[in-house]
Amino acid sequence: MQILLIEDDDKLASSVQKGLQTEGHEVTVTKTGEEGYFLASGNTFDVVLLDILLPGRSGLDILSRMREMQLATPVLLLTAKDAVEDRVRGLDAGADDYLVKPFAFPELLARIRALVRRGRIEPRPPIKCADLELNVASRSVRRAEREIALTPREFEVLEYLLRNQGQVVSREMLARDVWKETSRYTPLDNVIDVHIARLRRKIDDNFTPKLLYTVRGLGFIIREISA
Repeated sequence: MQILLIEDDDKLASSVQKGLQTEGHEVTVTKTGEEGYFLASGNTFDVVLLDILLPGRSGLDILSRMREMQLATPVLLLTAKDAVEDRVRGLDAGADDYLVKPFAFPELLARIRALVRRGRIEPRPPIKCADLELNVASRSVRRAEREIALTPREFEVLEYLLRNQGQVVSREMLARDVWKETSRYTPLDNVIDVHIARLRRKIDDNFTPKLLYTVRGLGFIIREISA
């Protein structure tokens, strides 16, 4: 099996990786939440082993984003927290199972086998607007059958706009839901505007009709306007 292990404890990560490789599995290891998120969302794995407390992004944030993207990869949470409310939060966020640290390696193997036996849910089709198509599973974007290269952040912004197409998306919404900035002590307006400008050039320049519009004083909207 192809297994992704997202765990920042060096000793535990090394031990689990060696044990799984001994069992014949291919294991990809990362120790940060940000890299873990991009690996989990942009590659195909049979199982993801996910620590909750990670630098960069929390395990629950990664898990929530995976489920929002309709990625049905089985996820086993590795947690040092055994309180009922912590387990409930993980399961509600989309975890398939959880294992409390420290754990016995044979139990980890048994839980992985059980997750794989449950099978997977087919992902939803790509998100479309006119001839623009965003494929969440492959993290690819095409317009008029032409591949469009986006940075990871540009991809997230476009996905958010497409999921809310036909509705105005404010800078506050983008700051909160894409950048995960809730305090707004340091406004991201300039950063957001730069990303929108770059995104507009990539998906609208040299294409018709135009799809991404600025609504003065309110935010942005992606939609197809009939001629």
